[in-house]
Amino acid sequence: MRIPFELAETLAVVVDGGTLDAAAQRLHITPSAVSQRIKTLEELLGRVVLVRSKPVRPTEAGSAVIRLARQAALLEHDTLAELGADPDGGARTAVPLAVNADSLATWFLPPLTRLSQRHPVVFELHRDDQDFTAGLLESGTVMGAVTSRATAVAGCRVSTLGAMRYEAVATPSFAEEWLSGDLAGRLREAPVVDFDRRDDLQNEWLTAQGVDPALPPRHYVPASNDFATAVRLGLGWALLPRFQSHEALSNGELVLLGGAPVDVPLYWQQWNLRSPLLDAIADEIVGEGRRVLSPRA
Repeated sequence: MRIPFELAETLAVVVDGGTLDAAAQRLHITPSAVSQRIKTLEELLGRVVLVRSKPVRPTEAGSAVIRLARQAALLEHDTLAELGADPDGGARTAVPLAVNADSLATWFLPPLTRLSQRHPVVFELHRDDQDFTAGLLESGTVMGAVTSRATAVAGCRVSTLGAMRYEAVATPSFAEEWLSGDLAGRLREAPVVDFDRRDDLQNEWLTAQGVDPALPPRHYVPASNDFATAVRLGLGWALLPRFQSHEALSNGELVLLGGAPVDVPLYWQQWNLRSPLLDAIADEIVGEGRRVLSPRA
């Protein structure tokens, strides 16, 4: 059995667009033609590949087909480039990548800027917690990801980047009001800032201080730069990467609360394909990560 590229590509476009109508506009065909292609693909495979929700989402089988479509498109681009042909008729190749919020806000964009200056690409960035970005690789949504997962996703290769080092900080006035004296005792009542309800960095640090993480009141600020701003404004204390706290610590706007820093190891995973474009992306991102992140112990 062979999977026609046109059918696989159609499924990927449907999932990217979220609806059959959006896919039809992009493919310049009717929505009924899009629906017929998906039906033909499902009949060929003997499996459902698309959940007709709003937006639509792929099944496990559909994710495998989407990964095939994206990999085939990448290899086609590389082949045409090697032959000296214009791979995309003057258009830039879209490269979907996944990255955690703190990396995106600090060190991840400079290597992408350098890449875009040397290669005809545009980047589609998917932001998620580093513990979950690997799932976007597994589903075929992205070609590469910054992740905390050291074990390679099936069909991918992994490179060590380094560790993002976080330190507990607060404004001097907040520390004086809430955290003077018995630190462990005061931490039970001092407001803490979390990124979202999946953010466990502050919980890890509190546990190391002998404090039950369930006790302190919490603010939730789900954007990396706004999160750091909330701490600098005195909304609460939190762990910040040194990238974001260095200047404020130097000028006295923030103070360290003590305790050991929390290191979050980061890895770069991408499809295990022989692709000049993917290799160039890996070289830039891995090189930047190893230059700016803390070495792994």
